[in-house]
Amino acid sequence: MTTLTPQKPATPQPAGDIPAPAATPRNGSWQQLIDAVRESGQYPTRSEAESVTRVVLCALGGHIVGDERVDLARALPEEAARVVASQIPVTRGLTAAEFVDSVAARIEGATPATARWDVSSVLAVLPELVGDALVTRILAQLPPGYALLFGRAELSPA
Repeated sequence: MTTLTPQKPATPQPAGDIPAPAATPRNGSWQQLIDAVRESGQYPTRSEAESVTRVVLCALGGHIVGDERVDLARALPEEAARVVASQIPVTRGLTAAEFVDSVAARIEGATPATARWDVSSVLAVLPELVGDALVTRILAQLPPGYALLFGRAELSPA
């Protein structure tokens, strides 16, 4: 699997003779994200991986609100952040199965099984890119069942 290493934010330098460092890029590039999704989902082309990534992030963007949405957009590469942030929040949250079905409806020829693969191929690379803590906060906003789509076990209280 392609490794996406989070970047540390640039720290401001005191005024003086030392120039301020250039702004640190977001966590990885759009191409690194697409390559990670391509590898995760075993897609034959970068174009297919990019298409699936856009559809899944677009669908996810409407379901994440508040600080988690802002933090997710900040943590993603710029192109991915625009896809997430441009979505209007949904009025009714979807179960994980409904979410997968909504993605299947957006991908020509997709079935629920292929859409689940597509969703998991994209969402499973996010924890490494944006961090486990943010993914945990995102999952707290979503109905039960989404953890598996992010490649995590879904633990239920005893």
